[in-house]
Amino acid sequence: MSRRRAWAELLRLPALFTVPGDALSGAVAAGARPGPRTLLAIGSSLCLYEAGMALNDWADRAEDAVERPHRPLPSGRIRPSSALTAACALTAAGLGLAAGAGRPALAVATPLAATVWAYDLGLKHTPAGPVAMAAARGLDHLLGAAATTGRPRAALSSAALLGTHTLAVTAVSRRETQGGTSLPPLGALGATAVLARVVAAGGRREEAAGAQGDPSLRGGDSQRGSLRGGPTPAQALRIALAVTYAVTAGRPYTHAALNPSPPLTQRAVGGGIRATIPLQAALAARAGAGLTALAIAALAPLGRRYAKKVSIT
Repeated sequence: MSRRRAWAELLRLPALFTVPGDALSGAVAAGARPGPRTLLAIGSSLCLYEAGMALNDWADRAEDAVERPHRPLPSGRIRPSSALTAACALTAAGLGLAAGAGRPALAVATPLAATVWAYDLGLKHTPAGPVAMAAARGLDHLLGAAATTGRPRAALSSAALLGTHTLAVTAVSRRETQGGTSLPPLGALGATAVLARVVAAGGRREEAAGAQGDPSLRGGDSQRGSLRGGPTPAQALRIALAVTYAVTAGRPYTHAALNPSPPLTQRAVGGGIRATIPLQAALAARAGAGLTALAIAALAPLGRRYAKKVSIT
């Protein structure tokens, strides 16, 4: 049991619930329904994400011995060589799954894997670190579009929004063990407000919902909603998810800005990570894919449940 828990901590298993939404929201942002190739993209994303987690702790093992001695590697529960082997195997598996989804998917997964390794092995402690993390999340979103449709460019705008959120979270995380400054959480709070407003405003495909064919978000319901003067079902779902995103990320950011202590900064990082799920769901709703948005949103309570047992920071 203790060994399984050690690996769960190393791989940040609760954070895995933030990954499927990248590919799912990317697929619908490109105007398609998720299909078998989307599942391959999700599998690839999960493997590459976990590779990054294992490699992160391998690269930081000396630093963690001082700042986070409870983590699996400095505590001796997992050998560094085992973590590095896992990172290599997971990277190979991720690229293999992407190749199974087609050349466009592999063409996105390859720079994604390179970005993950570059971040963990060198960029993390440089000014380029948050940008690299943002690029990785954006590429993961594009992977879903590339695997499903072969047209990742169609999802570029939503990838930029998801990347901006990741940039803000990563900027806060750089101070999670020291604290001492309100600037990163304040910046993240501002970014969250802007992103929530942009997503709540909707997108070009939101009203039609043609690609997904969601009956709850189109046709007579939308027309009746407009005649009533209230929000349509599509608008209501999109706004609700945008508000959920803003509250999930904004509350811990505010606490960390008011008191930038290490514990509150770490909670802000955890809140930002969890907020990724409602943001992905809101992006799917923005693309007119209500059923996909609801499926993504359903991952949030599962992530919260397992986060109580295993730390994600």
